[in-house]
Amino acid sequence: MSQLARLPRCTPEEAGISSSAVTSFLNAVQERELGLHSFMLLRHGKVAAEAWWAPYEPDMPHMMFSISKSFTATAVGLCIEAGLLTVEDTVVSFFPDKRIPDDDRLKQMRIKHLLTMTTGHKKETIRMIDPKEQDWVQTILHWPIDHEPGTYYAYNNAASYLLSAIVQRVTGETVHAYLRPRLYEPLGFADAEWGTCPAGISLGGWGLSIPTEDLLKFGRLYLDGGKWEGKQLIPESWVREATTYKVDNFNHDPSGNRPDWIQGYGYQFWVCRHGVYRAEGMLGQFCLVIPEHDAVVAMTAGTTSAQGMLNAVWEHLLPAFRTAPLEADEMGRQELADAAASLVYPPLASGEPASTVHETADGRRYKLEEGDTGLEAVALSEDGDDTIVRLWRNGEERIIRSASGRWVENTGELLPGERTPLLASGCWVQPGVYSLVTRYVHTPYREVITLRFEGDRVAVRLAVPPSSQPVLELEGVLETTTV
Repeated sequence: MSQLARLPRCTPEEAGISSSAVTSFLNAVQERELGLHSFMLLRHGKVAAEAWWAPYEPDMPHMMFSISKSFTATAVGLCIEAGLLTVEDTVVSFFPDKRIPDDDRLKQMRIKHLLTMTTGHKKETIRMIDPKEQDWVQTILHWPIDHEPGTYYAYNNAASYLLSAIVQRVTGETVHAYLRPRLYEPLGFADAEWGTCPAGISLGGWGLSIPTEDLLKFGRLYLDGGKWEGKQLIPESWVREATTYKVDNFNHDPSGNRPDWIQGYGYQFWVCRHGVYRAEGMLGQFCLVIPEHDAVVAMTAGTTSAQGMLNAVWEHLLPAFRTAPLEADEMGRQELADAAASLVYPPLASGEPASTVHETADGRRYKLEEGDTGLEAVALSEDGDDTIVRLWRNGEERIIRSASGRWVENTGELLPGERTPLLASGCWVQPGVYSLVTRYVHTPYREVITLRFEGDRVAVRLAVPPSSQPVLELEGVLETTTV
């Protein structure tokens, strides 16, 4: 694994922002329970403040979701500079081997329409693809187009995927491989990860995982007009084009409850209020570029309150920027250090005696009611100071090792065939009731599992916040007393 190259550091005051303003921001996101995992503030090229919510750590890669789109757009910009394509090129011209429907709207669709999410589709279409399908491009090209390209904005991951497929067509490399020598290596990235479709094409609109500091570097590159350590890595003209208003996106949130989602859209970048633009991923992944104040804010999270995260930046950080360094403030710096050190998602702990496990459920397997969840059975047993929860789903056994008062390292599977680090903690919250929390620490996701034992029966409740998956509630009956 490549070593994560560190950006230079300075105190907040040296960067022209008070430690107390950063402390106020951290306190606000805590009080509002916004679910942050990490926060970094860069100003004048240096990291002025940073914080991690334990058990999340600085070197951990984090799932970026749609921030991936801005990286894909960067690859497009590099291809334009290399003379491999233009924003006016038609989409179908890159796929002469595909069966192209006789659809004038499809034939009019251009690279710029993919970049601005104005393909003419009236809604997100990527969910219509079976993930196991081999030829996603062919499927996407056959979807009906509802509006003239360029006339209607609709956020659509399929557009970003097609951009990735086009980059691969003209370069012979995945977007991920193409960016490695041109972006990742010059910026000193750790080993970035990016998922692919069955055909081996980078997913484009999602799938990238990098540490927060690498995300901050990406923002700094754009803040500095595509220049890094004196070298122009991406054209300044592309930075300007990609990050400025191109199309209206009011229909993304017509309620107006999320004002930073209706300020306009560029080339796979969002326009914000206050002269800010951003790369953004689902569930609270942000790279905010603030040109007026020569600043970048990078954040990761697991939240459904993304607007709340932005509001906290606007309220506490934005007004605090000054044009010159501030006087040193040792007391303020210590208060900030104390606030950052207190940021933690604690493991579950309880005074309930460990012997309860023997009295209720140790080593017993419970068969769950049949349904469409795939969950078939559950069991719980004790192993020294650890408690082991076993879940059987679709014929596969999953083992989670947990403990009271500490996080236990496991691995889990969020996507089929992809193992990812998982921390688990659990305890008896009352007689006969075991609660288990897991955190997929490279992602926004966690699980909350409650097992309620009574006689020869068990009630299971499983939630996966902050995802939109429904909470599962099942009941089961004792099947065997040995596991």
